[in-house]
Amino acid sequence: MKLIEIVLLFCTVLPCFAQRQVINLDGQWDIADSKLADTLPTEFVHKAPVPGLAHSSTPRFVDSDEFSSRQLILNRISQGQSPASELVPGVGVSHQDRNWFWYHRSFRLAGKRSVAVLHINKAQFGTAVWLNGKKIGEHLPCFTAAIFDVSGSVHWNGSNDLIVRVGAHPGVLPKTVSGGTDFEKNRWTPGIYDSVFLTLSDNPAITTVQVAPKLASSSILVQTKLHNYSSALSTFTFRQKIHAWKSDAVVASSQEQKISLQPGEERAITQTIPIPNAKLWWPEDPNLYVLETSTGGDSASTRFGMRELRFDTPTKRAYLNGRVYFMRGSNITLHRFFEDPKSGTLPWNEQWVRKLLIEIPKQMHWNSFRFCIGPVPDKWLDIADEAGLLIQNEYFVWTGQNWHGAENQVKFDAGEMIQEYSEWMRDNWNHPSVVIWDANNETWDPMFGGKIIPAVRGLDLSNRPWENSYNPPVGADDPVEDHPYEFYGMANGGPEFKMTSLERPGGKGPAAMTGHAMILNEYGWLWLNRDGSPTRLTEKLYPRLLGENATAQDRLALNAYLLAGITEYWRAYRQYAGVLHFVYLTSSDPPRGYTSDSFADVEKLELNPYFRDYMSNAFAPLGVYLSFWQPALMAGTTQSLPVMMVNDGPHPAEGTLTIALEGANGEQVAPKMTRFSLAPLGQQTYYVDFPVPRVTGKFLLKATAEVQSGASTVSRRRVSIAAAKPNAN
Repeated sequence: MKLIEIVLLFCTVLPCFAQRQVINLDGQWDIADSKLADTLPTEFVHKAPVPGLAHSSTPRFVDSDEFSSRQLILNRISQGQSPASELVPGVGVSHQDRNWFWYHRSFRLAGKRSVAVLHINKAQFGTAVWLNGKKIGEHLPCFTAAIFDVSGSVHWNGSNDLIVRVGAHPGVLPKTVSGGTDFEKNRWTPGIYDSVFLTLSDNPAITTVQVAPKLASSSILVQTKLHNYSSALSTFTFRQKIHAWKSDAVVASSQEQKISLQPGEERAITQTIPIPNAKLWWPEDPNLYVLETSTGGDSASTRFGMRELRFDTPTKRAYLNGRVYFMRGSNITLHRFFEDPKSGTLPWNEQWVRKLLIEIPKQMHWNSFRFCIGPVPDKWLDIADEAGLLIQNEYFVWTGQNWHGAENQVKFDAGEMIQEYSEWMRDNWNHPSVVIWDANNETWDPMFGGKIIPAVRGLDLSNRPWENSYNPPVGADDPVEDHPYEFYGMANGGPEFKMTSLERPGGKGPAAMTGHAMILNEYGWLWLNRDGSPTRLTEKLYPRLLGENATAQDRLALNAYLLAGITEYWRAYRQYAGVLHFVYLTSSDPPRGYTSDSFADVEKLELNPYFRDYMSNAFAPLGVYLSFWQPALMAGTTQSLPVMMVNDGPHPAEGTLTIALEGANGEQVAPKMTRFSLAPLGQQTYYVDFPVPRVTGKFLLKATAEVQSGASTVSRRRVSIAAAKPNAN
């Protein structure tokens, strides 16, 4: 949550000095386009939502997001889908007759204050601002907040005319500034995709507040940056107090300080505030506090949670609030979803986002997400804080490793990236949900570990872990990511992959060789479009798995079955501190899309029923893995079946484990029961001798674990039972 999002109205908490005013500028804006960068439009005939994207304008602009990045062109060339002649110098090729979009709106203020600051939380591609005919400035990064002092240009007692220009595509950005790198993104959609607002105050103004929980001392370390914009000395009393998010009752406060700032001076105030018996923030109980800060001329509310997450290299585990904690979840690639034909204004519909981040993850037993290759609007992280989600927050970088020749490797400007990462951390560091800084995705570039991460790491007073993709980990206990992609080879013409191969646990890949804790946040390579058709990456796979005559339902059912089996396997062996499926939300756009999510209806957020059923069991805290992938059983024999179980909870789990066959009509055949008992965070393998009944046909072999409360987890395998061969004698 940005520290300026909430107007401080708590006169019962703090004495009533001049408080900050927040003027929300979200809503319908005028919008126009142009080829030229410096000629302001004289006419606006279109409307567009802010926050939102230009492709949601009315009337619609033609080809408003048609741009092919250099990475995408290289990808198409390597796959034989485009001729080599399509590759031209630059970051990509625009397929639209414009370079810029111009947003416009008017607003009025009533009464003069000393300081006015304009905030554009995120816009792409590059931001420039004019207020009342005067150019205020530019902010070129596409994934961080643009903040402008407009005190000298605003009309305090009348109408104001605001124009914001954004690039229509990444090609307008300077070479030093990245609009994002993604080999599988087909459209690049411009727009002001996060909130816009003014903050009005008197001096001294509060520019940033950072809150770092310190659980060992039940306190917070707070760094507050103050700025005196006036030409006179400012002497004031600095106050900070803490209350629970939904209560005004003060639970802690700092000592008041008398401070003086010279004209134009900016100063950081750092102090520790004890919170006696602080209640911790957990995914299961996401308790939140609010820090109220006042200078007399300005005020700010900063929401935070008392939590610490770290990884430990010797144990290869994640520790949340000092306790081993297993991360289970998925990925969201929101900037790919922006290109989905059905995305529209959904990412800014709060009811839709709350269902996406709260209701469905609870049903799926997910406690974690990676926000992958591209940031989300600030409101998403506010909701994640309230939902108790653990977020691996990834910057928009995916460059690969000379996949298309060293001459085509993306080259970043270290100074620019350090500035962008600094702003990105500033925008996100008070969110308790943000527990990992993720520098990049599937990238080999020593710059990140050698220059960028060391330069910005110390800015985060919480000292969160950093994940550096396929580059070596930077910190002694930083985690690494792993993407085994079991069906990749088979999808690309290699030998057939059989699930029986899963019974050889890994440990020899590049991630494992580091010896650090690992996060499995991509696996499978089994994507299907929402309609059940293969994506570009799996169009050769499914005919090999099911034949040419398979139906969409056949493919969707097999997709869920295999993904669940792989998920169960990786969780059972506990090689990873976290298992995150790829991908929960992305674009589904046949025939152009490379990957897809598993929604049957993304507008209503209805998951494909096969996926919902199989994957909710695969991610249950009480994990069950039926370690048996043989396609056939012999009637009348006895089969020893290993069932691997894990307990992700902090309490013991006891109950009944049942092995049974299920027929085509759902009837249960030959159940065999045994008791199980798992310690907190424990794991155990049970070997069950299962008498195969004298029946024939196709069945589901099911291992079901049920606890006393009635909750259950099931692992399923498709098997055929054949009649025993007659004795040759």
